[in-house]
Amino acid sequence: MFPLLALGFLVAGVAAVTAGSSSCIGTISSLDDVSNAVQCTTVNINAFTVPAGKTFELQLLDGTTVNVLGEIQFGNMSWAGPLFNVQGNDITFNGNNQRWDGGGPFYWDGQGANAGMTKPRPMMHIAISGTLNDVYVVNSPAHVFSVQNPGPLTISGVTVDDSQGNYPNSRSGNSAAAHNTDGFDVGSSNLIIQNRFVHPLDDCLAIGMGTNITFANNYCEGGHGISIGSISSNAVVSDIEISGNHVVSSAYSFRIKTDASATNGVVKNVKYTANTATNCTYYGVLITQARSYPSNMGTPGNGVTISDISFTSGTTSLKANSGAYRVAVNCGSGSCTGNWDWSGLETSGGKPGSIINNNVITGFTQ
Repeated sequence: MFPLLALGFLVAGVAAVTAGSSSCIGTISSLDDVSNAVQCTTVNINAFTVPAGKTFELQLLDGTTVNVLGEIQFGNMSWAGPLFNVQGNDITFNGNNQRWDGGGPFYWDGQGANAGMTKPRPMMHIAISGTLNDVYVVNSPAHVFSVQNPGPLTISGVTVDDSQGNYPNSRSGNSAAAHNTDGFDVGSSNLIIQNRFVHPLDDCLAIGMGTNITFANNYCEGGHGISIGSISSNAVVSDIEISGNHVVSSAYSFRIKTDASATNGVVKNVKYTANTATNCTYYGVLITQARSYPSNMGTPGNGVTISDISFTSGTTSLKANSGAYRVAVNCGSGSCTGNWDWSGLETSGGKPGSIINNNVITGFTQ
């Protein structure tokens, strides 16, 4: 396949060549090494800085193993991004807890992703099947991970730490400097995200579409908790398991939100099992079909059907702050249906919220 390799020559960024095959070891120490390194099914990434305005892009052969061996930093400039893009099938991506530093303080201006300075997003675009383990991300300019896996993918042991953006800077006035730093934005199926630590300044998880998704045994601190949505027209989210997670000091703990104007959308078969949420500051559980910022409890639409939302098979415990609402549900007429067994939800603190147009919840009272 590669005549020079077959003769035993070394190509820049490639070593340990096996003649007539891709079973070489590619080494990346700069973007100049990438095109040769990705011809191999083992790719080692050393520490280096990605030049400003450039995407670190890996188009990997099927079955490739990637080993990150040093810290990756990204040069800073105002541009659209993404900063990193990886694609391939049956990939083993070993982050080895080496840091990926997005240079967030350069971009953070208190205005988020849709205003102020243009901020590269996402920081990490993940379009692989296989496994992605032990990736450590700090200081993302805006959204962190966008996941669009082409086949089954398990993400484990990831750390996202944007906590530095909690504090004001010279451009944000009295507001937190960072906004819209979602941990994981998901638009795919057959995905497991587990055993990770996330300190974002927006949703820890936001599922926009997809089926057969498990979010388990994760720690989410700050931000907006674990979300499904916003759900727009024609989007389908189904067969979701949210289990064993700890949500701490978030504005929302567990949220399903659909656009008030959306049509032909579906959210179904969502199971919350054995989660813990403490120090919720706005809403503990919020299910609303009136997503139209800044309102949560405005006039709901009924173009999205929400069905079979359960809190069972292990108690989910939620404690709200004194000014927060424990539970609020805002359904459009006739659009919340099916089995809503909430016998496994226990709430305390805070105050009761409104439950509108929903007569299918069983096993729970505020």
